[in-house]
Amino acid sequence: QLVESGGGLVQPGGSLRLSCVGSGFNFITYYMRWYRQAPGKERELVAGISTFGHSTEYADSVKGRFTISRDNAESTVFLQMNNLKPEDTAVYYCNRHSLWGPGIQVTVSL
Repeated sequence: QLVESGGGLVQPGGSLRLSCVGSGFNFITYYMRWYRQAPGKERELVAGISTFGHSTEYADSVKGRFTISRDNAESTVFLQMNNLKPEDTAVYYCNRHSLWGPGIQVTVSL
């Protein structure tokens, strides 16, 4: 399973760090991704990271603001989100192929 944490309410320009702990599978062998879904919109890829973190990818909308990383010893993938904007408000999901976490709310508002 995958379990996210670290979401919440933050003001524009603020930061949050999401964590996702994986269990029940060999975490180190999987490419991991973060997705998000805003109300009324389709789920979109935010960032991805290769098994040892040597390769990453980002949506254009978050490049330069978000950083994905992982700690294989702790079976955890992180999403550091800086300079948050109201349009970043969404439910954020951790993903490993067909396995999804339950999601965690991130709200950016005054």
